[in-house]
Amino acid sequence: MATDQPDRPLRIAVVTSLFPLSTEPYRGIPIYYTVEQLSHLAEVEVFVPLAIYPPVSWLQPKTYLYRRADPAWQPPGVRVHYCEYSVLPRITRPINGHLAARRLIGPLRRFRPDIVLAYWIYPDGHGAAIAARSLGVPLAVGSRGTDLRPSDPFTTRGVRSVLAEAAAILTVSGELRDRALDLGAPADRIHVILNGCASSIFAPGDRAEARRQLAVEPDSEVVLFAGHLIPVKGVTDLVKAAVELAARRPRLELVLVGEGQQHAELEAALAASGSRLKVRFTGALPPVEVARWMRACDVFCLPSLNEGCPNVVIEALSTGRPVVASSVGAIPDLLDETRGILTPPRDPRALAAALDTALDRRWDTETIAASARRGWDTVAGQTLDVCRAALATPRH
Repeated sequence: MATDQPDRPLRIAVVTSLFPLSTEPYRGIPIYYTVEQLSHLAEVEVFVPLAIYPPVSWLQPKTYLYRRADPAWQPPGVRVHYCEYSVLPRITRPINGHLAARRLIGPLRRFRPDIVLAYWIYPDGHGAAIAARSLGVPLAVGSRGTDLRPSDPFTTRGVRSVLAEAAAILTVSGELRDRALDLGAPADRIHVILNGCASSIFAPGDRAEARRQLAVEPDSEVVLFAGHLIPVKGVTDLVKAAVELAARRPRLELVLVGEGQQHAELEAALAASGSRLKVRFTGALPPVEVARWMRACDVFCLPSLNEGCPNVVIEALSTGRPVVASSVGAIPDLLDETRGILTPPRDPRALAAALDTALDRRWDTETIAASARRGWDTVAGQTLDVCRAALATPRH
């Protein structure tokens, strides 16, 4: 445990697998932005526990593109340690937290933190809890969304254990706060900190110029999605809604920014529909290019089945674009009638109607953008306050 030196900056060990990799530089980008700003307020090092699967395709996860880390690569402004640990799909799930902890304890002990701050409850937070207990320092944990929706008994038990042990729990929405309470978290230890936005990148701009740069026709009606092309993001519902809408809006163009397991499936569905809808698959793009597409679009759409506090919604609002999105997670906290339209998830027909309304309406770009100006420095400052409060919480 770090010695008590009140005049020096707080030493915070951040533990999370949701952090940029050399092969995925925008992975976990909200956490990266928070940590990068936090490093201006405290001494911060990041420890990334990465599960390593056997080098056989059928023993690797199917839900995302599996990649190894380059241990020499460092994202700008942050010191990172990659801590790989070996797992087997399903078989080691009940002990993955323990396996992660075995690789974390040594590097954490060398850093000598005052507190461990883990993002993602299980297995990252479980491994961080074991390591923090070994070092005799408090634990704070931050949920991003799905980690408070455990899908099996082993994970549920692990999540409950971490929430009970944590001196502080950070959530990105009131809805996640309620989920943490349902899982046994003490109410007085839960802190809601909404995400921020890189407003230097995501800001209003010249739509005509953005369209010229992206080869979009001036009279196109552009609906934009940005995120992983995976089932939970509701992209299938968006494609169905856009196909329906294109029958009465021939200038409609759907732009899908991102990559994921559903790419081929979505292309096949579009081909089978016989629709003349124009669709662009851009692949994953850096933030500056995502911002350009946001400035070029008419409406941003996120039809997710569940969410935490989706940063793309804040980014779209910060560029002054109206948002049509599912009424899940923190999205209702981000939208009102001046900024967008909420729709029920899993309802392509309602989604098509909402997009139709949004495309017909005149929106005030500056009013929308002003409502979303919340920097990552604010998020970092609130996170530091929570860490300080956690240090003052009596141990149990």
